[in-house]
Amino acid sequence: MKSLMQKMALAGMFALAAGSAGAAVTVSYVAPDKFTDLPFVPWEREETLKQLTDHFTKLGNSLPPGQDLRVEVLDVDLAGRAIPNARAGRDIRVLRGQADWPRMQLRFSLEQNGQVLKSGEAQLSDMNYLDHHTRYFDSEPLRYEKQMIDDWFEKTIGPLPRNVRR
Repeated sequence: MKSLMQKMALAGMFALAAGSAGAAVTVSYVAPDKFTDLPFVPWEREETLKQLTDHFTKLGNSLPPGQDLRVEVLDVDLAGRAIPNARAGRDIRVLRGQADWPRMQLRFSLEQNGQVLKSGEAQLSDMNYLDHHTRYFDSEPLRYEKQMIDDWFEKTIGPLPRNVRR
């Protein structure tokens, strides 16, 4: 599991840095095997982390040329709760809107030419995730987590890219 996560982080860094000529985005996961809530099955866990990495990259690609964003994800608690389902062969995520809101803890640094513009640690959460409109379709995996990340990015880093704005 550890080597899988290291490979994911390394592949993510290369893919993210290559995604935009102007901005580089690096996403890493600190001890993902200890995260509060990620799928248990390795390929589902890997896919979840890949989708989060891709989303941070998409947002970071809107940064001005020369700015680099580094994100270390320290913990993830996905929206809803996973309920084992032998019939489906995998867990089913049930969203109730009670104490099952999405949460994420991360450390970030926004740099330009080696100078730190912004940095810090952030506790993201959306207690009302089912009560407000999201810009993502129901079929979009991690739509509530992505909305939560968008809100943080817009408040902390800068405007959302055109392909993500409302």
